[in-house]
Amino acid sequence: MTHSLSLIDLNPQAPPQVAAMTDLWNAAFPSDLMISTRLVEFNLQPITGGTQTGRLALIAEKPVGFVIVSTLQGQPQVAPPTSGWIDAIGVDPQYQRQGIGTALLAWAEAWLVAQGCPTIMLGASQHPFLPGLPAAFDSIAFFHRHGYGQAQQTWDVAANLVDYQPPETVRPIEGTVRPAQSGDEAALGAFLQREFPGRWHFEFTEFLRQPAYRLSDYMLLWSERGVDGFCQLTFEDSLRPIERYFPYQLPRHWGQLGPIGVSADRRGQGYGAALLDTSLRRLYNNGINGCVIDWTTHLALYAKFGFTPYHGYIQLKKQR
Repeated sequence: MTHSLSLIDLNPQAPPQVAAMTDLWNAAFPSDLMISTRLVEFNLQPITGGTQTGRLALIAEKPVGFVIVSTLQGQPQVAPPTSGWIDAIGVDPQYQRQGIGTALLAWAEAWLVAQGCPTIMLGASQHPFLPGLPAAFDSIAFFHRHGYGQAQQTWDVAANLVDYQPPETVRPIEGTVRPAQSGDEAALGAFLQREFPGRWHFEFTEFLRQPAYRLSDYMLLWSERGVDGFCQLTFEDSLRPIERYFPYQLPRHWGQLGPIGVSADRRGQGYGAALLDTSLRRLYNNGINGCVIDWTTHLALYAKFGFTPYHGYIQLKKQR
């Protein structure tokens, strides 16, 4: 290991550190996975029950690597209290293979274990930089050597909506789909608490904590009994930074769709297809061309709507 290496506390309120992490990420990852300081700042925002920290690696006062870790307590429906995340880790390519990544990883694992989180996951945290390691990325071998396994595959899928046409599977339903409006917060929250009480409900409650949240980024499916489905959209001016979905290889304007879900007793009856179709048509009508549906294993479902695999990820974890 380089003898002058030092690890300093991460300060999310320090613009030079945020800029340094952004630059280090963009140096370490392919250009189609670049991020901005806006995304880093968004992902470093505090969340209810969450603890997040990190270290910046320096050599002669120069930032050469970083790691961000997080835990979530008091939300057992979202994640077990014994699980924690390595949100992001990166080393400047000029300084790789010098033990810096190993030192950052060792610190991250020790910190998580000290918080009572012996189950360590790479990515897929509450403010994710990535849902896992990029499948084509050569760092997978590095993590395998350090004991990470139990791999699962997930994908982002994408389509150009310029020629979007609803598939034949879309049929009329006894209900309507429209953007959420002011005053729909309670109905949507009750639906998510009933049908998706884990991560999706938690994310919605965190969304409402944002001072300038835009409820119309949610599409709601209404039936005779109230909200029976939802879909969240991301536009280039949404609170969620669009670059989290890495749309750079797609034609602008960019948009994202997901999560999406309907009530359990409505599934298999065309409600999900109607909700997805109306949401895609809203994106289309708002001038969106390149669209990403992220973090999914439902390739056959989205293929019916013109989506093909875009980015693949390997989700790894380790038990300490």
